[in-house]
Amino acid sequence: MKYLIIVNPTSGRGHAEKMVPQIEELMHRHHLDFELVRTERPWHAADLAERAAREKFDVVVTASGDGTANEALNGLMRARAAGFNHTAMYILPVGTGNDAAYGLGVPTDLEGAIQALAADKRLRVDVGIVRGGEYPEGRYFVNGVGIGFDAAVGFVAIEVRWARGLLAYLIAVLQTVFLYYKAPTVEMTYNGQTIVQPSLMISIMNGKRMGGGFHMAPKGNSSDGKLDLCIASEAGRLRIFGLVPYFIKGTQEGQPEIRMERTDRIAVKAVKGSLPAHCDGETLCREGQELAVELIPAALDFITAESA
Repeated sequence: MKYLIIVNPTSGRGHAEKMVPQIEELMHRHHLDFELVRTERPWHAADLAERAAREKFDVVVTASGDGTANEALNGLMRARAAGFNHTAMYILPVGTGNDAAYGLGVPTDLEGAIQALAADKRLRVDVGIVRGGEYPEGRYFVNGVGIGFDAAVGFVAIEVRWARGLLAYLIAVLQTVFLYYKAPTVEMTYNGQTIVQPSLMISIMNGKRMGGGFHMAPKGNSSDGKLDLCIASEAGRLRIFGLVPYFIKGTQEGQPEIRMERTDRIAVKAVKGSLPAHCDGETLCREGQELAVELIPAALDFITAESA
């Protein structure tokens, strides 16, 4: 078995780089044959992952947050399209949100995560693709796409330099409520129906969580062939604050503004206003007009403790 570890030294406000000596020590302790490389530019992780697949590495491991993992995923999916299907993926959760790793059952501590990597229990997972915004040709994702309020929160959270994880996103929620709370009117088409309404937020989930602790799809399962939708209708400022604890606990279903659905594809169009959107925490667009999302079932092998 041969592993390529892709480290984004800036992930987690520099936390990933600080973890490199421990990562190397644990990999050696488990007698794993690995090469470790650092990213140097945007989309470098995608190029490194694609090269690893073409060179028949067994596993691509990202030591990063969700953004770098998403790039590596896109590189592996490019390789898959070219016929290189051998390489699995894994995430060491040393970034800011670590939501993709959470949804895939990766242990939160580094020692446990590398022990699970060594155990090599694989799960064939679904991968989503979203088209629109800055990616008309499509961008793959493993965790989810956020449209509206949660995307705006993510954009603000990036600027919160002194905090990580859920705290950074909670601070961003407070700021975003006063900058972005007027819901655009959107047209959503899925499961043979079209719904037009003002929507504060549309979360299209393959995983379970966004923003380091907001459980948009507490029942989400990345290998069930379905996307989980969490659609929030228009809400005022005070009500947004009131809804936050429900999302943290994953108990928002049943609240009057919330619609929970499942589908394998959805199209979203702005009728009035525009669509800020992200994909696995990475910007898709700040003022988009149309997005189309679909799921590719059983697309890629991931290593996860949950399959043990």
